[in-house]
Amino acid sequence: MRQVTDFPHTITEIQNTWIPLRDGTRLAARIWMPEDAESLPVPAVLEYLPYRKDDATEAADAARHPYFAGHGYASVRVDLRGTGSSDGLLRGEYLAQEHEDALEVLRWLAAQPWCTGDVGMIGYSWGGFNGLQVAALRPPELKAVITHASTDDRYLDDCHYMGGCMLGSDMLKWATSMLTYTLQPPDPRFVGDQWRDIWLHRLRHAPELARDWITHQRNDEFWRHGSVAEDYSAIECPVFVVGGWADAYTNAVPRLLEHLSVPRIGLIGPWGHMMPYEGVPGPAIGFLQECVRWWDRWLKGVDNGIEDGPACRVWLQEYVPPAAFHAERPGRWLALDAWPPEPAGSLSLPLGSEALPASEGVDVTEVVMFRGHQQCGQTAGVWCANGNADEIATDQRPDDALSLTFTTPPLEDAVEVLGSPLVALSVSSDMSLALVSARVEDVAPGGESLLVSWGLLNLAHRDGHDAPRLLDTGQVIGVEVALRVCGHRFAPGHRIRLALSPTYWPHAWPSPETVTLGIHTSESTLELPLYRGGQSREPAAPFGLPEVAADPRADGQDTDGRTRKTRFDPRTCRHDIIDSELHVRTVRATGAPYREQAQDTYSIVEDDPLSAEVRCERETSSECAGSRWAVTVESEMTCDADSFTVIERWVGIENDTELYSSTRTRRILRDHL
Repeated sequence: MRQVTDFPHTITEIQNTWIPLRDGTRLAARIWMPEDAESLPVPAVLEYLPYRKDDATEAADAARHPYFAGHGYASVRVDLRGTGSSDGLLRGEYLAQEHEDALEVLRWLAAQPWCTGDVGMIGYSWGGFNGLQVAALRPPELKAVITHASTDDRYLDDCHYMGGCMLGSDMLKWATSMLTYTLQPPDPRFVGDQWRDIWLHRLRHAPELARDWITHQRNDEFWRHGSVAEDYSAIECPVFVVGGWADAYTNAVPRLLEHLSVPRIGLIGPWGHMMPYEGVPGPAIGFLQECVRWWDRWLKGVDNGIEDGPACRVWLQEYVPPAAFHAERPGRWLALDAWPPEPAGSLSLPLGSEALPASEGVDVTEVVMFRGHQQCGQTAGVWCANGNADEIATDQRPDDALSLTFTTPPLEDAVEVLGSPLVALSVSSDMSLALVSARVEDVAPGGESLLVSWGLLNLAHRDGHDAPRLLDTGQVIGVEVALRVCGHRFAPGHRIRLALSPTYWPHAWPSPETVTLGIHTSESTLELPLYRGGQSREPAAPFGLPEVAADPRADGQDTDGRTRKTRFDPRTCRHDIIDSELHVRTVRATGAPYREQAQDTYSIVEDDPLSAEVRCERETSSECAGSRWAVTVESEMTCDADSFTVIERWVGIENDTELYSSTRTRRILRDHL
């Protein structure tokens, strides 16, 4: 990664300034801008996050925001209300209060003497979400958005539910992580002696994130708020939408490109949940250069032709031996003239046919019955990879042995797939509540099986995610399982496999009873959207090399570690997956360490779906004003046939002495899950 020090503009930085809101709340902002912006005003770029600008993201922010400032922008990083050094309390994700505050921030930025009045918003993950959501409110100051690793549909494609199934892997995990962020103190350098009182206020008023998300198990108004898919026409400014194949939020890229009517371009690389200039798996790209071109066009009016280029650039991936980590993914760039791409047809593979025969010994003459195995899913990897070790799906054969599989003969010619695979099933269930998971895999000549795409469907949601209804046991129904969008080349000699299962732990919280599904193969197919050359320009080198203003890893002071372990107790038949992480950031301004430690344990007993249990532990610590502080959070989620139970415990510690602690228990009824 190239660190740039010579910019067109000399940069000045304001470590903290206060943005006042009408209700008296102050939001903390860090600003980089050209030093002559007071006399020669520039457009502003806003990143608006809950992730603590003064420590957790301090170094990462310094990689991109000075880069924009050096190219003639005031680049602004703001802590959300109730997080970092900002006043107030954070009550939840993407609430109306967050949006109203953002509108005030935009007005404040536009009114500053160093700003031309034109503002853009950039962000990935949370900042990618709220950039789209604020754009849908049509503030006149907002002229363009760059959204990465976000979604247009909060129910369909976020870390809470997938296909109407609760994400056991991420629901409690993310609630625990966000609860930990909201309980940390502000920085005394900026809030003064009241920092401890503010911290206590946060500890005493912890948000009910897990309760809120688990209570809303169907697609209702809770999720529709902030889902721009409800009305794409509400967005009237240009949008640059970005995703990565190893990330969890890529489905939104093609939907936004297809449904927005404003100038827009798309980009999908091989990366996980991170900025593309960091890009793991690689290749990483010169993403900040692309951002500057975007800002120049829509915030400065430079006629650089960016909107006349490809509608979407996509990394078409190739086979790689399955592994829990990939530094690079082989493939090539496609530069598409339109999304959806020009029709190239689809490959339709009937289940059980000569084109997609079942596993040896499986009789497909009428209906194939198969019973769910609770541990199926242990090779799936994490739901959303962040570029760390032990995240990517491994060889699928252990899960394939617990699934119903259909596999093509070796391919005579390459098959290139670009889009969302679809599995149409004629299915029956012996239980009134059931789910189905579907996986598309690339099977190498040696038998290794690489996960290409996967999807879930809660069969009670077969008529829509807002109107679940129980199954009539034994009744044959037709359903469609939409899989994650993908871009993959199946090489000659490789085979395409479809794997089906009524379980996928820990991604899918299991149905209350062990399920046996019946698949009527004569009425079931796998549809693969094909890509064929001629519908794109295929540039050899469409991007520059990665550049940053300051590489946060260059001085070696930061630490990132992650491991995944599995454990099986033959006495109890309990399967455990244990994910452990340690991240240490050195606060450059103070030299203090900011330490985040996490462990998530997913447990289940074979043939006992009600044994499913998730346990999450977090400890975050740092130093300020001569004091050492720490926040610990422990949570667990269990179930019975009728309800879920969540227990959360949190403690605030100053100088090894407990300042505050609390425990709460919530029982939440199951709603067709």
